[in-house]
Amino acid sequence: MNVSLLGCGRWGSFIAWYLDKTGHNVYTWGLENDEIFQSLQRERKNDYVQFSDSIVITPDLTKAVNHAEVMIISISSQALSSFMENLIKENLDGKIIVLCMKGIEETTGRRLSEIVSDYVDTSKTPVAVWVGPGHPQDFVRGIPNCMVIDSDNQEVKEKLVHSFSSELIRFYFGQDLIGTEVGAAAKNVVGIAAGMLDGMGYTSLKGALMARGTREISRLIKAMGGNEMSAYGLCHLGDYEATLFSKFSHNRRFGEMLINGEKFDKLAEGVSTTRALVKLSQKYNVDLPIVNAVNQVITYNQDPKETLSSLFLRSIKDEF
Repeated sequence: MNVSLLGCGRWGSFIAWYLDKTGHNVYTWGLENDEIFQSLQRERKNDYVQFSDSIVITPDLTKAVNHAEVMIISISSQALSSFMENLIKENLDGKIIVLCMKGIEETTGRRLSEIVSDYVDTSKTPVAVWVGPGHPQDFVRGIPNCMVIDSDNQEVKEKLVHSFSSELIRFYFGQDLIGTEVGAAAKNVVGIAAGMLDGMGYTSLKGALMARGTREISRLIKAMGGNEMSAYGLCHLGDYEATLFSKFSHNRRFGEMLINGEKFDKLAEGVSTTRALVKLSQKYNVDLPIVNAVNQVITYNQDPKETLSSLFLRSIKDEF
């Protein structure tokens, strides 16, 4: 299959490497003046992967789009809307767009597939999402994991799962696009909270964080019209190990460094997602205590120890 990766950061470069390894014809696109892209084009490697000679690296968006049967977008979720404004200048008819990114638009609360669907005719340009646990640093060492591909288009979903599955990544068919996207985005917020607990030496509370975090996100998914059980699948609970415990987790590391008064200089999608989820909790009248606690710390500079301690010392209530 002819595939173009639009975005060449940590996940974009890994996916290009992975799909090349599994026999696909891969182009990788990035912004010509971006230092990360320039380095990848010059060295054909980054901190995560070494590209084979068969991967084409190009700053020409038209060339990348024309090559592709499938376009996989892997950029900052908050930049997706502006990126789509440029992408729709190309002929996208008959191509599949796959979003390999986890977030919710901060300003509008839109899921990422909703953003893309506002720009394209999905009957001509179907949209899918690729989410789930794992880190490039583990995959390149041959450590396997399971992930999810979801779409409102069943035929597209089946095509992608069968085409992209390998011994390294086993894909499952997602069955709830709302839940898959919200769950995948929200786990990054829980990851920030986990990092804060690590920074305070309260790692033992991560078990409670996992249980309660999953429960509150399941309520939001249900209120939004999704299947609340999606929160207990690979998109959310299944991604907790990689997000709440791994040293490679950007969101966990962000939370930990925030507690220690250090600055995290990489992308932590959970920051913008926190603020988006606050908006959605108000829109759908769903209580999200963990999300709100994280928001109080990162947006209003509330004392994290006091805020998170009070979160777990709230008034006594039924677990379910």
